[in-house]
Amino acid sequence: MKMKHHRYALLLLLSYLCLGGAGDVLQLNDDVLGLIVFKTAFHDPHQSLASWNEDDASPCAWRFVQCNAGNARVSELRLDGLGLSGKISRGLEKLQSLKLLSLSNNNLTGTITPDLALVPNLEHLNLSRNSLSGNLPPSLSTVQFLDLSHNALSGPLADNMFDDALSLRFLSLAGNSFEGPLPSSLSKCVTLNHLNLSSNRFSGSFSGGIWSLARLRTLDLSRNSLSGQIPTGMAAVHNLKELVLHGNQFSGFLPPDIGFCPHLSKIDFSYNFLTGTVPESLQKLNELTYLSLSNNFITGDFPQWIGEMSSLEHVDLSGNALTSSLPSSIGDLKSIKFLNLGYNKLFGAIPSSLGNCWTLCVLRLGGNALNGSIPNSLFDMKLEELDLSRNEVAGFLPPPSSKLYENLQVLDLSGNNLVGDIPAEMGLLSKLRYLNLSWNHLESRMPPELGYFQNLTVLDLRNNGLIGSIPGDICDSGSLAILQLDENSFAGPIPDQIGNCSSLYLLSLSHNTLSGNIPESVSLLSKLKILKLEENELSGEIPQQLGRLENLLIANISHNRLVGRLPAGGIFQTLDATSIEGNPGICSPLVKSPCVMNVPKPLVLDPYAYGNQPGALNRPDRSNPQRQRRTFLSVSAIVAISAAAFIAVGVLVISLLNASARRRIAFIDNALESMCSSSTRSGNLAAGKLVLFDSKSVADWHSNTDLDSILSKAAQIGEGVFGSVYKATTVAGEGTAVAIKRLLTANTLQYHEEFDREVRILGKARHPNLIPLRGYYWTPQLQLLVSDYAAQGSLQARLHEPGSEALTWPERFRIVVGTAKGLAHLHHSFRPPIIHYNLKPSNVLLDENLNPKISDFGLARLLTKLDRHVASNRFQSAVGYVAPELACQSLRVNEKCDVYGFGVMILEVVTRRRAVEYGEDNVVILSDHVRVALEQGNVLDCVDPTMGDYPEEEVLPLLKLALVCTSQIPSTRPSMAEVVQILQVIKTPLPNRMQPY
Repeated sequence: MKMKHHRYALLLLLSYLCLGGAGDVLQLNDDVLGLIVFKTAFHDPHQSLASWNEDDASPCAWRFVQCNAGNARVSELRLDGLGLSGKISRGLEKLQSLKLLSLSNNNLTGTITPDLALVPNLEHLNLSRNSLSGNLPPSLSTVQFLDLSHNALSGPLADNMFDDALSLRFLSLAGNSFEGPLPSSLSKCVTLNHLNLSSNRFSGSFSGGIWSLARLRTLDLSRNSLSGQIPTGMAAVHNLKELVLHGNQFSGFLPPDIGFCPHLSKIDFSYNFLTGTVPESLQKLNELTYLSLSNNFITGDFPQWIGEMSSLEHVDLSGNALTSSLPSSIGDLKSIKFLNLGYNKLFGAIPSSLGNCWTLCVLRLGGNALNGSIPNSLFDMKLEELDLSRNEVAGFLPPPSSKLYENLQVLDLSGNNLVGDIPAEMGLLSKLRYLNLSWNHLESRMPPELGYFQNLTVLDLRNNGLIGSIPGDICDSGSLAILQLDENSFAGPIPDQIGNCSSLYLLSLSHNTLSGNIPESVSLLSKLKILKLEENELSGEIPQQLGRLENLLIANISHNRLVGRLPAGGIFQTLDATSIEGNPGICSPLVKSPCVMNVPKPLVLDPYAYGNQPGALNRPDRSNPQRQRRTFLSVSAIVAISAAAFIAVGVLVISLLNASARRRIAFIDNALESMCSSSTRSGNLAAGKLVLFDSKSVADWHSNTDLDSILSKAAQIGEGVFGSVYKATTVAGEGTAVAIKRLLTANTLQYHEEFDREVRILGKARHPNLIPLRGYYWTPQLQLLVSDYAAQGSLQARLHEPGSEALTWPERFRIVVGTAKGLAHLHHSFRPPIIHYNLKPSNVLLDENLNPKISDFGLARLLTKLDRHVASNRFQSAVGYVAPELACQSLRVNEKCDVYGFGVMILEVVTRRRAVEYGEDNVVILSDHVRVALEQGNVLDCVDPTMGDYPEEEVLPLLKLALVCTSQIPSTRPSMAEVVQILQVIKTPLPNRMQPY
């Protein structure tokens, strides 16, 4: 039957090709024949086109077809969202009266057929949300509406692409992969009303020619790589209503004449590098409802006139450097719904007039220096989210009103100076999902009403002075996912009802004075991933049932009074000493305290007391005193002797390896010195010092010719936040290649002694999974770092460069484990720890066996301060890898920032997707995407399909580990030592989990 259908379609196509001059009678059937040929190239899973019958004299009665009443010819064809797959084939050119063609939201592939140019009267073409590839269709001079958004179109656009598009009114190419500069011919589209080129890879400057499009209503160039200044002359586009430029690299001042576009209702310049002050001309925009200037470098006073812009509904000025206090006139924003002024430098009291903004739903003022008390008026509003965190707010918590009861979902007052009690009325906030009162000075018992929350998923009361016991009904709702009560003064037992917290995945009760046993009901928390009970007074044995917690990845029970064996299953047999130390009787070879078991001790310790006859089990042999004194070696003695022998062998092996390494280093030292062979030995610091580690050689460079050749553009192989990287070849030996990193000197250490001290610390970081630092060259104006050159490329290139061979699962897992071990060495072998600060796949290099080697670690140590320029470049160059606490510009660089980047790297290795992917209407954050997939039960759909076979029992826990590492809360992320342990558990086969990895 299938063969017959294809044979018929072929005959139909041959007949169709002969119809060009067949006369008026046959021409009446052109539309029928053209649509049938067009249909044959589609797979129609839902039989949506079943009514299209080639025997019909006219197609005007067919579904999705509309004809012109005057000549009965097809004028519109709408096939949106029918699940069609296949390619756009021939046939449409016969529809001579076709004006509208819409095939959006299907599964069409291939390129856009050039035959579309043969449709003479086509005015409306919508092919959006398919998988079409290639470039733009050929010139369509009659088209007024062109939507090709959300496809796989790519390549640069020819500069003359729109020379004849004189009728174009709507153009959307959003969500593709176009690159290169914007075509200058866009300025010829004089009738254009709507232009959307967002979520592509366009680069270069923003052509001022667009401002000549006087009829333009909407302009969206967001999520590209456009740079330079936003041009002035906006009065020419006085009809503009929406201007969206966020997510680019624009710099310079905001356009001062932006107020000359009186009809603007939306402005979004967020996530750029814009500087200067907020233009005063903005206050002329009486129709403006949406204003976002967030995450730029805007300075100056907060606009005191903002209260006059009564039409504003959405205002986001967060992540800048605005100063001054907030004016009381801000309460005049009667239409405001969303107000985010977080992470600026605002000070003074929070205006009580904000309570007059009756429509306000979201208020975010966190990360400033606001002081005073919380206005009671804020707790008498219909807010859905209130964030006053990380300020200097003091005083008592106001009791919420009935209006707040019905609406509030997020309340974050953390990091302030609040005192007193937690009001009992808090328990009446029925819709509350997130409550964070941590890092204050609250001193009260926990209100039992907090257990009444039906929707609460996060409860964070850390670092207060809360007293009393933990309420047993705290988990009555069953929705709590994160419970953090650390650093308080809670006493008494952990309630048995804790097992009712069925959704809990983080339980942290550390640094309190809790006593009693660990409840067996904790074993009912099947979703639990993190358990922190350290620094309490818990006693007794650890319930063996806790070994059933299959999802548990991190546990810390140190510094309690626990005794006995660790649970036999789960994570407990792989805990390190820091997670169990400080207990008087834990049975583990990792701790030195005596093992205490709540079981009867054996009566016989002398092995010679065991006889062959009945009754000899407990009877000593008194007939031979000498034999009584003979004993076998104890287990501890055997362990000690074995360890000593192992250490002796290890010392011998390491000595041999060190000898080999010294020979290798000496070769590199000699090779590096040969690069400076034309220099003298003057020792003049101004001339420059080349210092090589592992040797005492110091060479002076005088020859600028040598430096010019080493630091030439041709030798440059990379560029990052801290400087550029060059490849240099020595002349000694066989021409060894080394990597030379030229540091940005704007804020590096300017004294040679300080620089030498810090670089030598980095030079001591030697590990199989680290690129070793071999030396440095220093002058006050120029600092270079010398390290090994890795010719095999980076993990970034292996994952994302076109044509690169897909990695197998063992290779990917080896890369993850090696990177974890390298980071753990940096974090745990040095005090203070060495922080990488810029971990991402481009800084993980691969050797010939695909073993990972981390490069560019610890460079933040060489800065006098971590200024905003470096930080902002860090955010732009490693989008998606920056821990949220850094993105908030609090700049608290610690090990947990590296852990976050490592977690994102795991996801990228497993999925082979980028950390951040841009669409037209949204930004896909890889960690959020995987987390949602895990919650929906289809997380394995995220795995890279090109990887081949893989063990689900390893991939699934690895993805879960990555999500724990990318937690928004730094304290919930594991240490890298814990990560290495977890990876060992994941890789060890289940029957052998009790054995060392």
